Amino acid sequence: MVYRRALHPELFDLRNRRCHRHGEYEVETWIAPAGHIVRFTVAGQVYTETVLEGGDHLPENGLVHALPCLGEKDFEMEPSGRIGYVCTVQTEVLTENLYTATYREMIDFTEETASLAHAWSDPEGLHQNLSLLDVQKYKKEFHVQGYHLLSTPGTVLRTQSIFEVL
Repeated sequence: MVYRRALHPELFDLRNRRCHRHGEYEVETWIAPAGHIVRFTVAGQVYTETVLEGGDHLPENGLVHALPCLGEKDFEMEPSGRIGYVCTVQTEVLTENLYTATYREMIDFTEETASLAHAWSDPEGLHQNLSLLDVQKYKKEFHVQGYHLLSTPGTVLRTQSIFEVL
């Protein structure tokens, strides 16, 4: 979901956060189990991207677009004020062996890049899950790659978003 406003952190089960300041913009990234939130601000204007499992409790006020995270999708928002936004979503369901290999690879990636991440197990402790955000800062753009690995049923959700200063 994309909002043209900030959302309060109390709406989310947050596990970690980071603040980024670069050039004209400021970004706050939050990680939650099976989701993330990115709040992008420039010149007093705010866009908030939320990717959450079970986000039905979020407000409709300021909501610009909601996109189900199934299959492959692209979304480009009509530029407004000083911010441009584009996002792609890709989901895959993997076999157990491929999921386990992907999970290990993403854990290594997290350690190598110091990405914002949260790993957790299911209540029985049998299956490993992971949410992580990797970001790149440029003078006029902020790039975000989100990876959410859910062991049951072996789903991998990948999002790529670009916030642009216009």
